Amino acid sequence: MNNNLVTAIILSVAIMLGFQYFYVKPQQDYARSHAIAQQVEKEGKIAAPESANATLRDRAVILPEAARVKLDTPELSGSIDLKGAQFDDLLLNKYRETPDPASPAIVLLSPSGSAPPHKAFYASFSWLGSAGVAVPTADTLWSADGKTLTPDHAVKLSWDNKQGLLFERTIAVDKDSMFTITDRVANTGKTPVTLYPYGVVARQGLPAAEARSVVHEGGLGVLGGTLEEYKYKKLAEDGKQVNESTGGWLGITDKYWLVAMVPPQDEKITAEFAYNAEGASNPDMGFYQSDFRGAAMNIAPASSVEQTTHLFAGAKQVKLLDFYADKYDIPHFDKAIDFGWFYFLTKPFLYLLTKLANALGSIGIAILVFTVLLRCATLPLSLKSFHSMARMKALQPQMKEIQERFPDDKMRQSQETMELYRREKVNPLSGCFPTLIQIPIFFALYKVLYVNIEMRHAPFFGWIHDMSAPDPTSVLNLFGLLHFPAPLFFHIGAWPILMGCSMFMQQRLSPQPPDKSQARVFMVMPFVFTYMLAAMPAGLVIYWTWSNLLGIGQQWFIMSRDAARNGTKVSR
Repeated sequence: MNNNLVTAIILSVAIMLGFQYFYVKPQQDYARSHAIAQQVEKEGKIAAPESANATLRDRAVILPEAARVKLDTPELSGSIDLKGAQFDDLLLNKYRETPDPASPAIVLLSPSGSAPPHKAFYASFSWLGSAGVAVPTADTLWSADGKTLTPDHAVKLSWDNKQGLLFERTIAVDKDSMFTITDRVANTGKTPVTLYPYGVVARQGLPAAEARSVVHEGGLGVLGGTLEEYKYKKLAEDGKQVNESTGGWLGITDKYWLVAMVPPQDEKITAEFAYNAEGASNPDMGFYQSDFRGAAMNIAPASSVEQTTHLFAGAKQVKLLDFYADKYDIPHFDKAIDFGWFYFLTKPFLYLLTKLANALGSIGIAILVFTVLLRCATLPLSLKSFHSMARMKALQPQMKEIQERFPDDKMRQSQETMELYRREKVNPLSGCFPTLIQIPIFFALYKVLYVNIEMRHAPFFGWIHDMSAPDPTSVLNLFGLLHFPAPLFFHIGAWPILMGCSMFMQQRLSPQPPDKSQARVFMVMPFVFTYMLAAMPAGLVIYWTWSNLLGIGQQWFIMSRDAARNGTKVSR
């Protein structure tokens, strides 16, 4: 029973990792048509693209064509288009496209019509009005009272609809990644007007694949106190998803980056997540969006209304998200990071790992130290598990003797084996319970190493220059000694091989299953895991290898101690 349960556990882990590995496929970088030309219909819906087959151009060519307000903060740079007042040009100053510090900064937002690799991705805010009321659209040209937006200098935009409504928008930004958009509408006419505030985050096509089967990418938000996640594929297949909420937040997320709108937390909104392929020559060349519409705001003559919305656009750093959650009372804003099922473990692990990285100056060393701390914390469970395995290993000669005595009688074998357990006072399941308890810990840390932005482009010793990417070496070209590229389907680096060897060594110290078929499965597992982990982030493989080595040391010490007490030798 003990061997069956252990086998089931290992196979379950293998199946889950195998599913994630084989499901992660590079997404084709399709040529995209013209992106969203933002318009507002009377019902408050987002209009389809004007021309889904327009020629795409480089963003560097498009940006100078429009009047813009420059954006300059320690974290962000770019500009805001005065035509439509769109946030469509945003770079993350401290994050680069490759591990090379001289490589270009990450481009988060790009204007309509942008060609790959920086396809259209932007945010916009405005008002919806009844028929006959002119409201700002994507074609509206706003005037600005300044040329540069900085943390110390907000910019006010204004537009007069010539019908008695004056629209004003004050945009402020902090030193990190949060914009504050304050819209004010003054009614200088003689008749009352009803308007609805709205906001939209939209992107054309699919982004470059990161790890969509492992972490969530796509539409995301907390609405009505509930986390809502809509993958790109789900939106394309199932269509529009509508949610009613009071406050909350919503947007579009990638593995490391987030663009999210935060409406007033006391306001009722209708939120939508949608995919629109209308006008596209290919269904996959449409656009994805998250948008919200606020409650009606009645503006009497000689009066005004005001609406404040926040826009987050930047890297998903847990400490920063928690800061904004407290400052602006944003519910569960930290869940923009995909912590997975074991949130109660994953988030503390992420905090601790980040603190260690800051203190030690290296996320790689922090992983090694964290693994040691984790091994110490789970030492009582490990001691119990290893002690049980040692006793089981000591009984293997007697179990083999039982098999030889009753080679054709499986029932008698089981009866004699259980009698042996009873006589020696050994519980065959006692070594499994500690392992079961540690499974959530493993998956929580597995998730942390995937979502932690500190891993991105972080170097380790030797040839590992990016711990968020797979080991770049390959056994097929003798780890770079032979000058030819190894095929991707069999790309196995040095660290995955080290992990497989450590797993094999650990298995040799464990009791071998008496059943030959189970023994063969155990023998194959290190090779299976080596192949699967070859495509995993190097940081995860380094952790697993180091954890195995620590486990081998613990297991050897405990078995040596037990053997000394019993006057036997530890078999290798």
